[in-house]
Amino acid sequence: MRIHHLNCTTMCPPGRRLMDGRKGFAGPAALTCHCLLVEGARGLILVDTGFGLQDVLYPRPRLAPLFLDVLCRPRLIEESTAIRQIERLGFKAEDVRDIVLTHLDFDHAGGLDDFPNARVHLLADEYLQATAQATPLDRGRFRPLQWIHEENWVTYPMGGAAERWFGFECVRDLKGLPPEILLVPLVGHTLGHAGVAIQSDDGWLLHAGDAYFYHGEMDPDRYRCTPGLRFYQKLMQKDGYQRWYNLRRLRELVQRHGRDVTVFCAHDSLEFELLEEREKAPGESPLRSFLAPGTESTLHA
Repeated sequence: MRIHHLNCTTMCPPGRRLMDGRKGFAGPAALTCHCLLVEGARGLILVDTGFGLQDVLYPRPRLAPLFLDVLCRPRLIEESTAIRQIERLGFKAEDVRDIVLTHLDFDHAGGLDDFPNARVHLLADEYLQATAQATPLDRGRFRPLQWIHEENWVTYPMGGAAERWFGFECVRDLKGLPPEILLVPLVGHTLGHAGVAIQSDDGWLLHAGDAYFYHGEMDPDRYRCTPGLRFYQKLMQKDGYQRWYNLRRLRELVQRHGRDVTVFCAHDSLEFELLEEREKAPGESPLRSFLAPGTESTLHA
């Protein structure tokens, strides 16, 4: 399977170094919406969607002001959407047969309606929480206007399964998908949050979604995270204990199996840039070898 790394809109919250760790305090930060496009034997598979065309055209009804104007400030450009990037690769919307979601936050599910024929895979607990709209924060982060084809959704229970992946529970045999793609529950940021594991020719990739936000959080020797992202993660977490528990497990995964599994999150621009380069030059060293303290991102906001 060929795997493409797509940044489906850069978010530009204020704070720069306090958010993304880049030099300088003035100006906005640059956070990616890191999605994957997998060329499978039966069609294309998209992991998360980032923001979509309708978010670009009609941001006010689709996105909550708290995130649109204050906390995230997405740079909404049509050419950054997943559908436009997929078209530039020579494909069409109908070529995307399946979408696997880490979770249903607005910046991960905004492009769902750009692929109306795709089957959508997610954990059942995520669907139940998102549709319940139980709190004001839930109503801001989960945006039903982004979900217009729920009849194509397939949900999977977590827990009670005997299947394991490097010690983690996992959901195998996703409907219609190859066995090399798994859902790995990583609860905390949301109550149905999952990572997506993909076995490639170079080993396993784990898209950890929002289980963490900054590459320094995966440093096996010294945990580090910017103050802005620490605040945001605490603000958005649904279960703080589970988030920290799974964060520790991911750090152990990197420490013990870093040669076999490349772990990355949705919003770290440095991780995205390095993996995008690795896509162009396969066979390079594992991602964690690049993540030394002081490494800077060059992503333009």
